[in-house]
Amino acid sequence: MSEPTPKSRLSLLQAAFVVARRDFTAVLFSRVFFFFLLGPLFPLLVGALAGGVGSVIDKSSGEPEIGIAMSAADVDAMIAAHGALKPVLGGGLPQLRVLERLKPGETYDARAALTGSEGNVAGVITGTPERPTLTAPAGRIGWLRGDVALLAATALGNAPAVFPEVATAEVATSGASEKRARLATAQAGQLLLFLLIMLLAGMVLSNLVEEKANKVIEILAAAIPMDAVFLGKLFAMLGVSLVGITVWASVIGGVFALSGSLLGGFADPSSLPDPGVGWPAFLALAVAYFAMGYLLLGSLFLAIGSLATTVREVQTLSMPVTMAQVLLFFFASYAMAQPGEPVELAAIAFPLSSPFAMLARAAQDEAVLPHLAALAWQALWVGIAVRTGAGLFRRRVMKSGPQKARRKGLTALFRNGSARRA
Repeated sequence: MSEPTPKSRLSLLQAAFVVARRDFTAVLFSRVFFFFLLGPLFPLLVGALAGGVGSVIDKSSGEPEIGIAMSAADVDAMIAAHGALKPVLGGGLPQLRVLERLKPGETYDARAALTGSEGNVAGVITGTPERPTLTAPAGRIGWLRGDVALLAATALGNAPAVFPEVATAEVATSGASEKRARLATAQAGQLLLFLLIMLLAGMVLSNLVEEKANKVIEILAAAIPMDAVFLGKLFAMLGVSLVGITVWASVIGGVFALSGSLLGGFADPSSLPDPGVGWPAFLALAVAYFAMGYLLLGSLFLAIGSLATTVREVQTLSMPVTMAQVLLFFFASYAMAQPGEPVELAAIAFPLSSPFAMLARAAQDEAVLPHLAALAWQALWVGIAVRTGAGLFRRRVMKSGPQKARRKGLTALFRNGSARRA
């Protein structure tokens, strides 16, 4: 039988706020959290440096060239043809590099030139403009064959001397490109949401195991309702996670802003594909779906923490949940490619995959009202998960506290009374 609650006791929300404020402050101003923030930034720094070095190396390698080894007259004709075609084709026409001007009857070893060339030669043209021979790797032949044929035809005078002016009409996008861009945004959003939830949800478990070891959780359970402890810890860790995401987003934004020349078009926000609901609504929905996914997974982790007494047990019990979350992520990714089909509706209806499926829909569809219904559905399941997890947590934790002592005392009293009657 539960004990009556004093009138002066805090309400559930007030008690949860006290616990949330305590945990949020303790974690936020700890040295462990500072180093936790630095952890994901090191791969980002290494990736940015590797991209910069790769860009420098790519620029230093230069554009591929086509080597040419023909008679002097044929070389001059091919060079003149290249000069005539270059203004028309622009960067689509590879540069020519004269390897050797052959004398009558002289031959040239194109294979040896390709393997031992010091330049950036992708292929070698030999023979004559009437019967040119292209020597190149298998992956390059298809790319260079048309250019060589056009050069040879122009050198022979078989190509038009004057190319007609081509009128152009530019459009911002097309239906196909917009669909691909939105699909890419949906994939990136799902992946980022999954990584953030899996990376940050583990803090709930570590905090719980630490407080169970030093008996702090039992002191809290004796002072305020267990549901408030459960809610407070969940929302404290959610707040800490949002602080971490804000810090990481600020650092990434600074990197993009400071390296515009290095990252090219990716540093320009206008070059990013617009999601279906627009960027402001998409970002707001991403935060909301992160909160829902985090609270759902966090409530499961807290329930697991109530069943475990050591770190080894926590790792063993949380592994099935982690693997299931990975499978649900792939399920939501598969459903993303089939909008409106039963598989997508199933991914939206299932609570743990719903945030991923709905974020993908936000990237691909302009409708906003379905997201309000989805958030209400997910909030309902968050409440169910919190309530169920808190009940399990209460039963497991209180077994090691005063309730267990009272149970032992009642058992001893019953045994003593039975012995006296005997």
